[in-house]
Amino acid sequence: MPVAIAITNPGTPETMKLVELPITEPGPGQARIRQSISGVNFVDIYVRTGLYPLPPGQTVLGFEGAGVVEAIGSGVENVKIGDRVAYVGHPLGSYAEMRTLSASRLVRLPDDVSERLAGSTMLRGLTAHMLLHKVHPLRSGEWVLVHAAAGGLGQIVTRWAKRLGANVIGTVGSGAKAEFAYEAGADAVLLHNSEDWVDETRRIADGRGVHLAIDGIGGAMLSQTLATVRPFGTAASIGQAAGPIPPIQLEELTAPRAIGLARPSVLTYANDPDLYRQGTKALVAELRAGLINPIGAEYALKDAARAHADLEAGRTTASVVLTM
Repeated sequence: MPVAIAITNPGTPETMKLVELPITEPGPGQARIRQSISGVNFVDIYVRTGLYPLPPGQTVLGFEGAGVVEAIGSGVENVKIGDRVAYVGHPLGSYAEMRTLSASRLVRLPDDVSERLAGSTMLRGLTAHMLLHKVHPLRSGEWVLVHAAAGGLGQIVTRWAKRLGANVIGTVGSGAKAEFAYEAGADAVLLHNSEDWVDETRRIADGRGVHLAIDGIGGAMLSQTLATVRPFGTAASIGQAAGPIPPIQLEELTAPRAIGLARPSVLTYANDPDLYRQGTKALVAELRAGLINPIGAEYALKDAARAHADLEAGRTTASVVLTM
């Protein structure tokens, strides 16, 4: 029987267990895929720890993956048996050798995009598309601040922003990680634990601040991040790896700052059929055109708990994946 990684209650990585799952036949509009890879993302940690509630009846973690279609139900026209596909979004279940899900969620892969690349890129890539095309449609010459620029999301946002002609200031937690941010294309890299990183960001960005600031660190960092944004720019809060975010007062956004604050969700973005189609089409086109998304750490499916522990502790760079 195929195996998967499941939890029954929120908790530490040790709550994740390898379980056997029955093979399910696809119903109308569904497809069953045999997976080769699953991405590991901070949102998975949020689900495991209980920050995001586990949906009723679901126990297997993971929002993105890739593999080959093994069977299809009635009415399925967008994929056929043997197609290589990738996906991102609800329902949970990508930490599995095999799964059945709605065929409408599946994106067919062209010959020149591997399952390994697509399956490790869908969530972060769709997040980048959401940030750079929906939250703040980025224009050439604008300035972007990317926190955790050595991480999986930070690198792909940096690379995509540079392809759009933007200037990128990345922040990292240690000097050792700076080279990864520079390799991704950042124009400047700062330590976000230094005392002057806010002032230095504003100085580099024309002395006025950035047009878009992307903060996945959370905790007390968001309030500092707001100070890096120029008037009528936007700050996007996309996570809280450092812990809960203290309340933001409206006065922190108003004059003389006059900035916008967004709390976008890539899973909500993926649940909109039109946005999902537009975003995944654009992402696949960028991958075919050379957008790079390096894999920094790879684990066997059975070692998913160790992958979570390493990602949570900041011991990884770039994308983190599970292989089947």
